[in-house]
Amino acid sequence: MYVRKGLGEMVLALIIALVVASSSVSVLAQGFPQTGDQEKASQTKENQTNLDTQLYLIVATNQEIEDSRLPATLDSVVKQLRGSLPFKNYRLAATLVNRVMNGGRLDLRWVGGAFGAPATGVNPSFSEFKVRAVTLSNNAEGQSLVQMAGFSYGARIPIQIGAVASTGAPVAAAINYESTGLNTDISMREGEPVVVGTLNAGPSGDAIILVVSAKRSLR
Repeated sequence: MYVRKGLGEMVLALIIALVVASSSVSVLAQGFPQTGDQEKASQTKENQTNLDTQLYLIVATNQEIEDSRLPATLDSVVKQLRGSLPFKNYRLAATLVNRVMNGGRLDLRWVGGAFGAPATGVNPSFSEFKVRAVTLSNNAEGQSLVQMAGFSYGARIPIQIGAVASTGAPVAAAINYESTGLNTDISMREGEPVVVGTLNAGPSGDAIILVVSAKRSLR
């Protein structure tokens, strides 16, 4: 009788221990999702991130200009330019601000640009800015990077071609449109403006400097 009672108590204790252990495992499983689930959730959130991009068109010139003030965010860029390019002055011709989803693309076209002729002129210039894919990533040190694959900026600018008659009198000038631009793939630290390249602006000797930056949108 005592043996049966002892065996019964042992079985009851074993059942209680199994129930407690099973509850603990369930609580742990609920408190700590599987690694695969965490990675999937993180990836989904990253893919839904929006990025704010800024393209700055800066004119570099040796001519005197009325306003040479540039945004404070470009101070480091201007310092770099003054140390490497032989121009006296820099002015901001245009700023293009756009939003794109992580992994998305940009494609802009507009009348006018940084090459002299205003949008309302008789012979305006035509500009285009494209990025095939804007993607967030990290470098070996864990710093956040923005990659722009298929970065492309181009413009069609009017070039006046003069003509002189055999009598020496000038005749009506003709206008030819010439294409200029830049294509590359770039990578930059998030939120840090970088110089993408420079373009010759024609007979004036001026240059167009392309500066770009991108960072996660706060909204």
